[in-house]
Amino acid sequence: MRPFSPVFFLLLALFLLILIAAAALLRGRSERTKALVISAACWLTLLGFIAYKYFLSIDAELNELTASMGGFNWWGELPLQLCNINMLLIPVAVLKRYRPLLSFCFFVGPLGALMALVMPGTGFNGYSIFLPRMLGYYGTHFMVMIEALAIAAFGLYRPRFRDLPLTMLALFVIAFAIFCIDMLLRVSALHPKANYFFAVETEGNPLLELFHSWIPVPFLFLLPSIVILGVYAGVITAGFALAERFGAGKRKKQA
Repeated sequence: MRPFSPVFFLLLALFLLILIAAAALLRGRSERTKALVISAACWLTLLGFIAYKYFLSIDAELNELTASMGGFNWWGELPLQLCNINMLLIPVAVLKRYRPLLSFCFFVGPLGALMALVMPGTGFNGYSIFLPRMLGYYGTHFMVMIEALAIAAFGLYRPRFRDLPLTMLALFVIAFAIFCIDMLLRVSALHPKANYFFAVETEGNPLLELFHSWIPVPFLFLLPSIVILGVYAGVITAGFALAERFGAGKRKKQA
């Protein structure tokens, strides 16, 4: 299994078909029902995530591959990365209908999951998809991606330009909270190399290394990423606005 391989695209198509089928089955159902379905999917993904991490803890090959990075550490496997934190936030967002959080999950969830899928870490690239760690890694990230997309696909959220400042603020606040957790884990020695959200070290990421060359300060070097998120979210929002305008014009002509 490698990014952009036939198996990768087959799995991507499969998960997108699941999303399309779920949206069709839930058409006409109440928003509460749709929110509960998304939440249940996130909770099941979280259970799978816990099982996946257990298999990582007993994966001798992976521990050998990551020995230079400290090997397996439960404190380093919490659902606090940019992608999997959405398993925790999406249920809150859809059940409470809090727009800044809905916006954050809709924009950041698929982006974070896709980044993890196309840039897998050590031990998750070039191995059989049937290995427990591979099933857990790719299954978790594909599920997070479609769960975040479902927020819009199920009609629970439509992005508006007025949402973008609060979305960027939400990312800043959440990223800073995660940075504080990183520092707490490091200072307490529970996980001396804690680096959730890549908030302390770039770990060789070329884009983050560029940002770090501009702002060589932990956490602050992430600020350009927030600006990029704003641009990305603006493009997606513009696409929704054009689609709605086109749909409205088409309905007006038919009338």
